[in-house]
Amino acid sequence: MLGKLIGWDDTIVALATPPGVGAIGVIRLSGSGSWGIVDGLFPSRDLSQQPSHTLHVGLLKEGDELLDEAVISLYRGPRSYTGEDVVEISCHGSPYVQERVIQAILRGGARLARAGEFTQRAFLHGKLDLTQAEAVADLIASNTATSARTALHTIRGGFSRALRDLREQLLSFSALIELELDFSQEDVEFADRSKLYALITDAEELTGKLLQSFQLGNVIRHGVQVAIIGKPNAGKSTLLNTLLNENRAIVSELAGTTRDTIEEILNIEGILFRLIDTAGLRHHVAEFAGHAGADPIESIGIRKSLEKMEQADIVVYVFDINDSPAEIIARRAELAAAGKPFFIVLNKLDTTDEATARAAYPNEVLISARDGRHIDELKQRLVDQVLQGKAVTEGTIITNARHYQALQQVAASLGDIHRGLDNGLSGDLLALDIRRCLHYLGEITGEITSEDQLDYIFSKFCIGK
Repeated sequence: MLGKLIGWDDTIVALATPPGVGAIGVIRLSGSGSWGIVDGLFPSRDLSQQPSHTLHVGLLKEGDELLDEAVISLYRGPRSYTGEDVVEISCHGSPYVQERVIQAILRGGARLARAGEFTQRAFLHGKLDLTQAEAVADLIASNTATSARTALHTIRGGFSRALRDLREQLLSFSALIELELDFSQEDVEFADRSKLYALITDAEELTGKLLQSFQLGNVIRHGVQVAIIGKPNAGKSTLLNTLLNENRAIVSELAGTTRDTIEEILNIEGILFRLIDTAGLRHHVAEFAGHAGADPIESIGIRKSLEKMEQADIVVYVFDINDSPAEIIARRAELAAAGKPFFIVLNKLDTTDEATARAAYPNEVLISARDGRHIDELKQRLVDQVLQGKAVTEGTIITNARHYQALQQVAASLGDIHRGLDNGLSGDLLALDIRRCLHYLGEITGEITSEDQLDYIFSKFCIGK
């Protein structure tokens, strides 16, 4: 199936820069006909006679019609991103000009590229493995230094190298064990079981570390939902504004000002926190919502607050520091029983003596949202809750759910091999377990895949990549 895909010989074209008005727009072509198609639009020079990796300035013309003045970049395969002949046209960033150039290229024999097709061709021509190709999309979508660094590490082959080394060693053992089966009557043993045992032990440790990194990787990729909950007029909206350093939410001394949820994103030390400011929760929500005089709009806001609290990864429960200690203690017990990570934040520290308050509440976060006092402590608590002692380093961090699921199967297969060695399992059964492990390792890097799987993965890319 993949052999047919690798044999694609048509030429594709797409806008590689974001659509819209800009100084420059880059139009990319890939395929055996790319140089010839652009040469037909570029009378300034015979591009077929030019060396690879060169730039050429001149006019783009279709017949007698002038399209634009552009810079043509030439890349001869296999020394290109896709492994095919590639041309990039840097034209002026007018959508009208870009569309005219693309239409002329289509009339010249190219077709519009599908989503991710350039990177898909790079994978099919062996320029990238599947993990590296997926990391290209992650890098494009990255919005923090941490997510970009993680994607770059994978693009550079950090994840692939570890899996490739393991796969090669397992293949070697598998071949030796299967060779033993050919000499089953001779009672010989080509594969050193002690070395295989050591390899499987190391592989289990590596796989375990990669699986454990997924929780952090998921945070790096998708961020953390933080619901800011509390009684009316506790200062939730003021806290949101202070965290964002802007007046995002309306602040008023009137209780119940916030009727709907407000969501904003805050980057703290490379981690995205999706902050959700919610409507105030009164003591008896059910009684309030069903009361004849209840404000129906506020009732809806309260219900939304409870929904966001359930969906959040972390709950920040805000109290006025002058609220009843018994009420604060009761709420802490309720949150602890719910089992969701939370912080009790006592706001309006500017209205009381700080030393006395800290003595009364040594374990809570004491702040003044109005003047920004101890906001950095709250931010650090949020970061510490997410990382839980794990350092975000240059090492491999799993951010892709597909990789995580395949690694779970790898771990299960390694466990079967380990138990088989402990129990003196016969070579033919050991070989089956090793082949299963190799299959799931190959699924991650793309040695084993299908056309449907590739189409699904690359369909999530942008068109010009």
